[in-house]
Formats: sequence, structure tokens, C-alpha cells
Amino acid sequence: MKAALSGPSFPYKPCWKLLSEMSKSGKAQRKLKVEGKELSSLPEELFNFEDTQILKMSPERESCLSYQMGFVPKEIGHLMNLTALYIDSNNLQEIPPEVGMLKNLKRLVLSNNALSILPLELGMLQNLQSIHLANNNFTIFPSVICHCPNLTFLDISDNKIEIIPPTIEHLKNLETLLLLFNRISKLPKGLCSLTKLRCLWLGNNNIRELPDSFGNLALLDWGDNYCSFDLDGNPLNKPPIEVCMGGPQRIKAYFSSYHNNACYNVDFRVIS
Repeated sequence: MKAALSGPSFPYKPCWKLLSEMSKSGKAQRKLKVEGKELSSLPEELFNFEDTQILKMSPERESCLSYQMGFVPKEIGHLMNLTALYIDSNNLQEIPPEVGMLKNLKRLVLSNNALSILPLELGMLQNLQSIHLANNNFTIFPSVICHCPNLTFLDISDNKIEIIPPTIEHLKNLETLLLLFNRISKLPKGLCSLTKLRCLWLGNNNIRELPDSFGNLALLDWGDNYCSFDLDGNPLNKPPIEVCMGGPQRIKAYFSSYHNNACYNVDFRVIS
């Protein structure tokens, strides 16, 4: 349910839409949507609406892609009641440190930009639950994300990332992790401690083997639910892809057998 808001404090702008939107809990949320020419030159008064909870500054139609933001003003930090910020499909190369002031932020959508780094201050967003970073220019995984302990959703697919840092193990509440279409060749053991993962997409990388404890991710099930676990497009040989299709239990059994055989071979060589 949406209803337009009006009043003397809200100047009329044809490309601004200030709405009241009902949340899942039934409470009204103030939502501000900016589109069209306003995106290419954001007016300062936009950041005076400090009670805004949802802010959308994304071109929604292909015809609007000629109007994109080149930067996010530092005044974004004034909107401290924001719970959701959508600034995807723009031409952003960086995000201002002031985003760290948005302590109530739960959802941050930055997909389809030109980002290669995130500010350290983003790690101050302790209430952040969902971050979307797909189709940017990341070559290094932004480790600052690992300081957001309540994160349940992370999409950093379609970048140029080669290494996932061990600190990803700090994201204990993560349920969805999308890493497809990168250049990842190895997964850290810490990934296997994220036992709340229900969806893990690793397709189209350079992964040749999985960590020994990968079978600990018991909520993943590629055999019955293809959307849960994706490894297509990798040169995987340990374990073979047909083993992975059997799900976590098959993977765990494979590594158990692999190590038992390895120990036997070592003992045999020593005895001989």
C-alpha cells in the first residue's frame, strides 16, 4: 500500500516521489524516490528529509540510463533513519565514508556501478542485513563487509575477484552468498563455518577443489534443490562434480574416504 505525501515542507519536483509504504510489520515507512534528470545533479534539499526510511536513487528504465549519479554526496549521512538505500545502476566509483553514519541501515543496493573499493566506515553498519554488489569492478573482496555480523544476504557476483578472505568466517548469520562469475580459484576453510548458508552460488569461477570441511554446510542441497548450490562452469575435480550433486553428505563421505586412503598409502610406503 502506497500513498503520496504532501505538505509545505516538501517542494514539488516532477522527478521526486515521496511516498508512505507499508512494511511487512504493517507500519508506514517514508519512502523517497528520485529519478530522471534529478539523478545527474542531486539538489541539497533532498537530504533535509531526515525522517526518510527508504531512499531509491536508481534509473529504473533503459531510457533513463543517460541520467545517472556520478557520486553520492556526503550529505547522505544526514538521513540517519534510513533502513534501505538503493543506488544501483548508476556510474559510481566510490561511496562516501558518511554512509557509516546510517546506523539503522538494513539493506544496501549498489549493483551495476563501477565500484572497486568500499569505505572502511561501512563496517560500522552493525544492523546491515543485505548488501548487493553485483556487476562492479571489484578485483579484491571488500573485507570491510566481514565487520557486519548481522548480514544474511551478500551478492558480489559478476566481478573480478580472485580470493575470498578467511575473515568471511565472521559472517555467521549469512544465509545467501552469491559469488558466481568471478575468478575465484580457491575457497577458504572459514567459509565452511557458515552453517546457516542455504544458498551458495559459485558458478563460473576457476575452482578446482573444495575445502575438506565443505560437507559441514548441511543446509545446502544441490541434489534436490538446484537453486541452493551451484558449481557449474568450474574445473572441479576434488570432489568430482557428480559427488557434489549428491549434496553435503556425499561430499563429507568423499573427503572422509579420500583422507583414509591417503593415510593408508602413506603407511604403505613407510612400511615398504
